[in-house]
Amino acid sequence: MASSEEQREFLLRKALKYYENCPGCKVEERKEKQEGYPLKELILIGLLMLCNALPISSLFPFVYFMVRDFHMGKTEDIGYYVGYIGSSFMFGRFLTFALWGMAADKYGCNPIMIIGVSSVIVFNNVFGMSTNFWMAISMRFLLGSFNGMLGPVKAYASEVCRDEHQALGLSVVGTMWGIGLIIGPALEGFLAQPADKYPKIFDDTSSWTLLFNDLLRIK
Repeated sequence: MASSEEQREFLLRKALKYYENCPGCKVEERKEKQEGYPLKELILIGLLMLCNALPISSLFPFVYFMVRDFHMGKTEDIGYYVGYIGSSFMFGRFLTFALWGMAADKYGCNPIMIIGVSSVIVFNNVFGMSTNFWMAISMRFLLGSFNGMLGPVKAYASEVCRDEHQALGLSVVGTMWGIGLIIGPALEGFLAQPADKYPKIFDDTSSWTLLFNDLLRIK
């Protein structure tokens, strides 16, 4: 005979009723049919958090040289301007984080996460091609303002995982956040000042140099 716990679980499943065109019902039904660990969802959560964490500290190995090349005042003032560029990201996130959470409640997590990933791709690349201080600080501010996916990713982790797997889903969020903060500075430190470190690749006649000169119009 089945145990009392198995009978209880059977009765609970039998009592569940899912309604058509109900987003919450679709989520619960998918979780009910889930067997084992949701590996695809956990990988997606990890990649999203890695994308979210990488831009935070990846600029620190090279931002000093960037500000120096902007010729912003004296050498001893470089740290002053570096601080503004570094803090503008979190200032933008501070202003818009609650708004992105409200938007996620109304429109769902997926659009907010797509906007967040797109903002990292666009604004981070434009920041790397900044030609002056105000362009750099504006791109970092916009990157922080449009990157509001931390809350929606946590909500997504709790939605796609069954109750017994929610702790694992949220631990992936924290783990990949830490990995992103480690990989970002290490990778950017390796790639900082490429013209000085790899002159054969980034010399004055290389295709990379000519391409960026054309894009920035600073021949």
